[in-house]
Amino acid sequence: MEAAIGMVEFSSIARGIFTADQMVKISEVEIFTASSVCPGKYIVIVHGDVASVADSVRVGEEFAEEYFVDSIVIPNVHQGVFPAITGATMPDEMQAVGIIESFSLATTIIAADAILKAAELQPIELRLGNGLGGRAYFTYTGDVAAVETGTDAGKAIAEEKGLLVNAEVIPAPAEGLIASLL
Repeated sequence: MEAAIGMVEFSSIARGIFTADQMVKISEVEIFTASSVCPGKYIVIVHGDVASVADSVRVGEEFAEEYFVDSIVIPNVHQGVFPAITGATMPDEMQAVGIIESFSLATTIIAADAILKAAELQPIELRLGNGLGGRAYFTYTGDVAAVETGTDAGKAIAEEKGLLVNAEVIPAPAEGLIASLL
């Protein structure tokens, strides 16, 4: 994976698909994922070098016009964010579990990056909007102190933006819960 990730969120699926095409034509980026999300929005996530991702997101914002909802560029994104978005993670060991939930997909990605950078943690899943009414959440595992540190870092970002729904730390999750998270 490359060093940067960028996302543009649209209130129109049609404009999102159209703009995704423009975003990859204008810059040397690849689409990591592009899909509809609840409630009737569309996201495009691209990756590549920092300058190319920034250019691509700028183009996305311009072409979005009145359908623009939000955008982000994260240079030097933590590499654990990518597999968490696709649900392709398998932590070495499940210890304490942290969960952060936000009203914003972009905010949740930024929070997940900060959480993983704040402490030695492993991602479980970064769920973006599908079946969640436009919300997003991130689950992660590590020792209790690391999960608490990461949760504090993620909460600070979501609270600053006024978009935190909730955050929880489960110090000793039940086996039945662990199975449901993987």
